Amino acid sequence: MPETYTAERTISAVFKEQKQVDDVIRRLLDRGVSRDHISVLGRNFQSETRIAGFISKRDVILGGLRSGAIFGSLFGSFLSLLTGVGVLFIPFVGPIVAAGPIGAVLLGAASGAIAGSAGAGLVSVLTTLGMPEDKAAVYQTRLQAGEFLVMAEVPGDRAGEYQLLIESAGGEEVHTSEQTLPRACTSGCNSPEDLSPEIRSHLSVEAQRTFIERYNTALTETNDQTKAEQAAWEAVHQQYDEDENGVWSKAKATV
Repeated sequence: MPETYTAERTISAVFKEQKQVDDVIRRLLDRGVSRDHISVLGRNFQSETRIAGFISKRDVILGGLRSGAIFGSLFGSFLSLLTGVGVLFIPFVGPIVAAGPIGAVLLGAASGAIAGSAGAGLVSVLTTLGMPEDKAAVYQTRLQAGEFLVMAEVPGDRAGEYQLLIESAGGEEVHTSEQTLPRACTSGCNSPEDLSPEIRSHLSVEAQRTFIERYNTALTETNDQTKAEQAAWEAVHQQYDEDENGVWSKAKATV
C-alpha cells in the first residue's frame, strides 16, 4: 500500500505495556500503514535519560522536540519512526508524550482550536473527534494509570483487518471512528486562516506570509508536511526575531 493511501477510519486501543506499543507500531508499518497515520499517547515511557521538567506546547510548535528521532534516542522505542513527537500537559492527565498527528490536534485543542479549550481534558478532544464520551473517559483514565493509547488511521475497506491486528497485539478497549484526525494545510496553505491558531498567534502578519510561502514551496518539493513545517519555521527564524511577547515580528537587519 503506498503512503499516499486515503485514510478514512481511526482505530484506537489501549495497551498496558510499552513493548506492546513498539510491537503494534512495527506490525502496522509492516502491513502498510504510513508512519504519518500512527499516533501514540503515554506517560510512563521507559527512558535511560532523566528529563528535567516538561516541554510546553509553545516549545514543541516553535521547533522544540519536533523530530521523533530525538525521542527515539531518549526512549529507545519505535517512537523514533513517528512524526511530530513532543511532551504536552493535558488537564486531568498531566504530562503526556504525544507522537504522530494526535500531537498537533492536542496543540490545537490547548490553544482553543478544538472543543473551545482543553479544559475538560482529553475526553473533550476525543469526543470532538467522533468518539463516544464513555470510551473517551476510559482512555483518559487508563492513560492516567500509566497505560498507552495507540491510534491508527486506515482505509475504510481494510479497517476490519487492522482492528484484528491491533487486538492480536494486545490492544484493549478497541474503538473504530468513522473519521480521521484533522490536519492543517494538508495540500498547502492559501491564507493565514489555514494555519493553526497556535502557529498563527506566534507570527506577525508579515511572518505569517513568510511561513506560508516557504511551507507551500517545501511541501511541493518534499510532499512531507513535517519537513515543510520545519522549513517554514527555519525561514521565519532566519528573517525575524521574537518580541517580548514571543511573537516572531522583528525583521532582522540585512547587511
